[in-house]
Amino acid sequence: MVADSNSNKQSVIPCKVCGDRASGYHYGVTSCEGCKCTVIRLNRNRCQYCRFKKCLAVGMSRDSVRYGRVPKRSKSQDHDQRVSSTDNLQEQTALESKQLAIYDVILSISQAHHAHCAVTEDKMKNFTRKNATLVEKIECTDGALQFTDEQMEAQRLSMWCQLAKLITPSVHSVVEFAKRVPSFSELSQDDQLILIKAGFFEVWLTRMSRMFNRNENLVTFEDGSMIHKDELSVVFSVTFVSSLFDVSTSFNHLNLNDTEVGLFTGIVLATADRPGLSDSKGVEQIQDKLIEALKLQVSRNHSTEENLFASIIMKFPELRTLGHQHNELLKWYRVQWNRISLPPLFAEIYDIPKQEDVSQVPAAYTV
Repeated sequence: MVADSNSNKQSVIPCKVCGDRASGYHYGVTSCEGCKCTVIRLNRNRCQYCRFKKCLAVGMSRDSVRYGRVPKRSKSQDHDQRVSSTDNLQEQTALESKQLAIYDVILSISQAHHAHCAVTEDKMKNFTRKNATLVEKIECTDGALQFTDEQMEAQRLSMWCQLAKLITPSVHSVVEFAKRVPSFSELSQDDQLILIKAGFFEVWLTRMSRMFNRNENLVTFEDGSMIHKDELSVVFSVTFVSSLFDVSTSFNHLNLNDTEVGLFTGIVLATADRPGLSDSKGVEQIQDKLIEALKLQVSRNHSTEENLFASIIMKFPELRTLGHQHNELLKWYRVQWNRISLPPLFAEIYDIPKQEDVSQVPAAYTV
């Protein structure tokens, strides 16, 4: 009876990590089999970071949690080494702190991207797509069989304004995302604005890559409007729009998840050689942390794709080239600023004068 009573008491000892029934004394605390921090294929998608922090919080040995169970024959010897080797313990602690910091970056970016991107995988499931056009009716003189150059210019400007309305919601979401990139808000406000303005088109294109449909030659915008490739070619150029489809399609084929896309766009924002920056070194440090985080995330989620990270990195110069080309195409529109009425945020992001007060930054845009 006493033995049975003791057995019952032992059998209900809870795991200090998750509260489930403990299976024994593991790495310094009572815990269940699942909380011994061994990650296998079946449970690898669970949040290892949160469990790791909880394991340390309840008193598990850092060495055991990190490296696994120590063989019995060497426990005593290893214990003596750990006691006598303060330097090794400090190095391990520093490494753990660094890894936890990387996981914090990944978590912050993931939350920011999901909260401030309208084309995440989950949000796209509820999209209501609709055929749309950038073209507005052109008034022709009686008997005219073709448009004048002035009418064609007016139509092109009008189509660009319609496109601007479709893109404008992304401006606010990119600004809000940027605020939540770790250490980004510690930069001067001038540097933040420079980075957002210079990187906006590249970030927008990265996010929109999954919205380009090469088979149907359509781009679906945040409100579900589907615009044909030919109309975009009128606004910009045939060559440029073809490049947009090519780069977007190849990026989409990388099959990155939302968190990885968020990390990529964070790296795009934190580009240290943007003209006019006062703290390029600080920007570079932000980018280095994001690159390290992306590399870790990719290695965890795509362990069998050895060259994937290198393929991702190769997309940065492609995006940069398209960004330069886009800026060149905007020069003609900037000259025509007094003939058009653009959404204020869109005009501000591309430094296009506005007819009202060109010096005022919209409140919604303030970083």
